[in-house]
Amino acid sequence: MKIFDFAKMSTKSYENRDKNVFFQNELFKTRTINLKEGESIPDCQMDCFVIFYVIKGEVLLRKNGHEATLKEKQVFITEPALLSMKSSSGAMLMGIQINTKETGV
Repeated sequence: MKIFDFAKMSTKSYENRDKNVFFQNELFKTRTINLKEGESIPDCQMDCFVIFYVIKGEVLLRKNGHEATLKEKQVFITEPALLSMKSSSGAMLMGIQINTKETGV
């Protein structure tokens, strides 16, 4: 059994996001996302389902051109889409990418 403690995790920048993966198997990949004040993640075409959970802070989330604010302790679940996000005050999130090719969804 493995328990992950977000309070003790260090998170790398977006450019080093592959180092933020803390669990991965053939079905899904889980990573932390840390955005400093004013930082953003540029448009990214996701070809899988994605779940974002805001651990602290808030982000302006953009999906296929539509915007919404995702706040602390809120979760966003989406089918494949063009996604980006920005945080004016800083945020830490957990992102889960679900491999639909393996699950047949």
